[in-house]
Parts: sequence; C-alpha cells; structure tokens
Amino acid sequence: MYRAHLPWRPIAILIFLTMIWGSNMAFVKIASREMAPVFMAGLRSIVASLCLFIWMKVRGIKIFPSTRFIGHGIVVGVLFGGEFGLMFVGLEFTLASRGYVLLYCAPFFAALGAHAYLEGDRLNVWKTAGLLAAFCGVTVLFLKDLGSISFKALPGDLLFLIAGAMWGATTVYIKKYLVRRTDPLQILFYQLFFSAPFLLLVSLTIEPSAIWSVSFTLLFSLFYQCIIVAFLSYLAWFTLVARYPVSVMHAFSFFTPVFGVLISGVLILGETIGPKLLISLLLVSVGMVLVNYQPEGS
Repeated sequence: MYRAHLPWRPIAILIFLTMIWGSNMAFVKIASREMAPVFMAGLRSIVASLCLFIWMKVRGIKIFPSTRFIGHGIVVGVLFGGEFGLMFVGLEFTLASRGYVLLYCAPFFAALGAHAYLEGDRLNVWKTAGLLAAFCGVTVLFLKDLGSISFKALPGDLLFLIAGAMWGATTVYIKKYLVRRTDPLQILFYQLFFSAPFLLLVSLTIEPSAIWSVSFTLLFSLFYQCIIVAFLSYLAWFTLVARYPVSVMHAFSFFTPVFGVLISGVLILGETIGPKLLISLLLVSVGMVLVNYQPEGS
C-alpha cells in the first residue's frame, strides 16, 4: 500500500540517489580517457543486467511474464541504448554541466509524446508553460552574445538533446505497452539487457579501439557506473517506487540536473559555470516542475 507522505529516511535516500546520478557523467568523462564511450556504455549494461538478473532470480521474479513482452523489451532496450550511447559520445564534445541541463529536457519530450499517443495524458496549461520554460532554457544555453548561436559545443549539445528525446520516447513507450503489465524491475532489466548487444554492435562499427589503457581510475569509474549507478541506485529507486506514490518520487528527480552541474561540472571536472548555464538550469528546472504539476482534484 502506498504511503502519501515520505518520512525522513526515504527522503534522505532519494536525495542521496540524485547526488549519485548527478555525479555519474563526471565518471563517464574520466573513464572515456581510457575506454571508448559506446563500448563503455555497452559494458555498463552487461554488468548491471547480470547483477539484476541474479537479484531477480533470488527474489523469484520472472524475467518475462509472457513471450509477447520480448519484442517490447527489445524496443525499450534499443531506445535506452541509443540514449546512453549518445550521452557518452556527447561528453566528448561538450561540458557535463551543459549535458545535464539538455538531457533533463526529457520530461518535455515525454509530455509531447504522451499528448500524441497516450489517452488521458494531454497537454494542459501547466504542461504548456513548462514546455515554454524549457524551450527558453535550451535557447539561452545555445545563444552567444547578441543572439548569435554558439557552435563551440553544438555537436555534443545536440547529441544530449537527442538523448533527452529518446529518454522521453522510452517513457512514453513504457507507459503505453509495459506499465501495469510488468514489474518495474522487469522493465529495467529489458532496458539494460537488450541495450548491451545494440551498443556493442555500434561500438564495433564506429570505434576503432575499445580500450587503450587500464588504470585504477578507469576501474573505479566502471565500478561506479555499473554497480553503484546502473544496478544499486536503480534498484533502490524501484524499491521506493513500489512503496510510495510515483508523483511524489519524481519530484525529487528535479535535483539531479542541479547536482549534476554542481558535482560533476564544478566539483569533479572543474568546469566554469557562467550565468547562461545557471539561467538555463533555472528555466529547465521550473519547466520540469510545471510539466509534472498535478493540481488538486485533477
């Protein structure tokens, strides 16, 4: 049974989770100095899906409740793999702090997709205001002095924006075909497991070399991404989702881009944070709140 209000312990866990997610891109960027980014994303999916498979077997959770879900699993896996492949490559061309802001435009792509494909999930005045705020935030991030477009980080920025669109598409697809028909852990497994061969095939096609050196830094970065982020943090998230209302839970995800800018960008990578980025972060964060706002009685 859901509990309407969160006690302090799950609140502390949720804030800690958003800090973990907010530091993830820094470790990806550090590891990419020694490992090809798409191969790294595929390796991450392999390790995390193996850990999740063992966990589900121990808990007695079926991998596929029916064979008809295999096709849906492949679709969400490819979307998930495409999202993370674009993110990992995008970090080669842009700052992690900019990446977080652009990636977390995903709720707005999801809102547009839901309006088009999901019954009972139409745009309203709040969602429209959120979309406009997010659009303004992205525009601010792309603009240079006197309204001219800055092309310096454009390739990486666009990859992150497309990754955000793929995340939004994944959300809509899951809501349409898998929610209430499968366990949340099954959905997570499909994303991880089916993304792995897709990412490794892409890596084999576009990356001439997968690993060019091995250091403690690389190994720790991989451990952080595979075990801490992709397995343990997602497992903790879905455990809390089973106990508390999703609407309350998702409110805490708004902290992730903020922590991403501060932890990955400023503290770990030493990126310079200018006023444009802060304004963009503010607008995107406000947009996220508005898109997810549910007036009482609605």
